[in-house]
Amino acid sequence: MVMLYFSGTGNSKYVAELFCKHNDNDVECYSIEENIDFENLISAEDVIAFCYPVYMSRVPRIMRGFVAQHMHTLKGKKTIVFCTQLILSGDGTRAFTMLFPKNHINVIYTEHFFMPNNMPDVPILPISTGKSINKYLVRANRKMESVCRDIQNGIVRKRGYSIPSRILGMPQGAALQATEKRANRVVSIDSDCTQCNLCIKICPMNNFSLEDEKVIHNHNCTMCYRCINACPEKAISVLFSGKIKRQYKGVARGIPFSKTKY
Repeated sequence: MVMLYFSGTGNSKYVAELFCKHNDNDVECYSIEENIDFENLISAEDVIAFCYPVYMSRVPRIMRGFVAQHMHTLKGKKTIVFCTQLILSGDGTRAFTMLFPKNHINVIYTEHFFMPNNMPDVPILPISTGKSINKYLVRANRKMESVCRDIQNGIVRKRGYSIPSRILGMPQGAALQATEKRANRVVSIDSDCTQCNLCIKICPMNNFSLEDEKVIHNHNCTMCYRCINACPEKAISVLFSGKIKRQYKGVARGIPFSKTKY
């Protein structure tokens, strides 16, 4: 078995590594951003686990691209799907399986995990710190214990497949395309930018570049919020304009993003 994940600011990475830990570290864990031979890696395994942050009950664009790239190699694989969410992910895990043709993969387990908010530009959503982060981690650990016990006992559960989940996911999913277009259009870097180039280094989509001593975006955002939370000057906004006043530093509580392996 192997775990493949995408993590914008560390939440999904935490859950992916937690899965490996509860399997006595017998499961290898890789970010889809790593420069490795994924074709051979996937071919060699019987079970492929995926973990990603759910966006409006749907799969991030970067993960959709990864699936499309390795569609043929994934055919016939047993698949486990985890997604991280803030409030309601609807059918966020089912959305992943819908990226494939019917019967292309054999889904043996899906689950949603509540994790802290990483969107600092939404004022009504508090940014978690300290004890509030720990509450999420405790719940995630307890759920993962149960999940791994189920999988080891051959129990199949599919969170996100129920009718209520589909009803919750439908309007969110319908709005995602417009939201992604907006993100590609309105990402901005304000005058506080010092051209430290951190955003250029850490963006998973190579969405930033330096031109004429000015950082610009290249209309290629996957809405992971990594840049907005990492910028030392709080100079970047993604979906909403205006100066952000707070940042989410991840479950590691302040480990510099530039030194964190996503």
